[in-house]
Amino acid sequence: MFDLKLIRDNPEAFDRALAKRGAEARSEEILSIDSARRAVMTEAQEAQARRNEASKLIGRAKADKDEAKAQALMDEVAGLKGRLSELEEMERDLAGGLDSILMALPNMVRDDVPEGPDESGNVEVRRHGTPREFSFQPKEHFDLGEALGLMDFERAAKLSGSRFVVLKGKLARLERALGQFMLDLHVNEHGYTEMLTPALVKDTALMGTGQLPKFEDDLFKAGDHYLIPTSEVTLTNIHADEILAEEDLPLRFTTLTQCFRAEAGSAGRDTRGMIRQHQFEKVEMVSVTTPEQADEEHERMTRCAEEILKRLELPFRTMKLCSGDIGFAAERTYDLEVWLPGQNQYREISSCSTCGEFQARRMKMRCRPKGEKQTRFVHTLNGSGLAVGRTLIAVMENYQNEDGSITVPAVLRPYMGGVEVITA
Repeated sequence: MFDLKLIRDNPEAFDRALAKRGAEARSEEILSIDSARRAVMTEAQEAQARRNEASKLIGRAKADKDEAKAQALMDEVAGLKGRLSELEEMERDLAGGLDSILMALPNMVRDDVPEGPDESGNVEVRRHGTPREFSFQPKEHFDLGEALGLMDFERAAKLSGSRFVVLKGKLARLERALGQFMLDLHVNEHGYTEMLTPALVKDTALMGTGQLPKFEDDLFKAGDHYLIPTSEVTLTNIHADEILAEEDLPLRFTTLTQCFRAEAGSAGRDTRGMIRQHQFEKVEMVSVTTPEQADEEHERMTRCAEEILKRLELPFRTMKLCSGDIGFAAERTYDLEVWLPGQNQYREISSCSTCGEFQARRMKMRCRPKGEKQTRFVHTLNGSGLAVGRTLIAVMENYQNEDGSITVPAVLRPYMGGVEVITA
């Protein structure tokens, strides 16, 4: 959502921001509806004031025994009552139409976001680690997992269809170990508060973070609820409709949850393996800050995600997303891309975004400085820390051995009961 005053004051800048994302200009349409709505509201205020005044005059006319005047005033009040009802309905319709437009528009990107049509316009910020040189041809994760007898897509398809997997034995434990390791690092060293949140949410929560109404096709609906596509939804909405004490900010939350995505727009992409699943685990980080804290927090959150990959000794690069690849609710995003030797390329494993007040406006989340009456919108940030399934893929491919076994990274061995190598 957007501050209408900013659009009124500088509609050209608003349209330029939309154009940077490849969207068409909308300020004229928005301001036209806004103007009509404000005119209706003004008329309603004037009608209500006149109705209040006429109601008082009725009593005086009756006291003066001027029945004709009293009747005329009562007729006027009745007419004003009917007109007020019409105006209230008109205002609701105009407000609803305005909200529908604004809710479907993406956030405005920051000036430092590079312009580009798609992922080809993303800019590398830094790189860590050197891809391992193999003395044999490295395999992809699904070939490794199936050969070990610990990754089963065929039986998963029998249970649920495509884009699901069954993990078994030590490979299942390795995924669990990764999630626990990530949570422990974020809680014990990075200062995040661990949360356990629902997997089912109301539509209002998804509207708050921006998944609805635009991305309904990517969601799984369950009765009156939706399965979460990411725990960003639950963590960010925890303080929706609240006024927070500014001195308590930033708030930092993390959780490990199952996530569910229909992947409606990814037909034909990554159909083999675990890269793009309907159900997957992810550790999420969410921060709620003041506007002044947000930029520093964005850098900090990205470093927290990077630290997971460093501890696992996985090569990766950090990319700043361009205007054509950045997410709907984000102002600026860093993607972490991990090296996958089986694919011989870097693949996304985390996105860390700052959203400004875009989500806070949608969910009415504010903060108040100590001792002041005035409130202002908070800023929200979210990041994957990390996508657990994709991290499992990266570990399998980077730590594979020529005989098909997988060496367990040293940092995970305490979570694996001391197991050092996963074999068939």
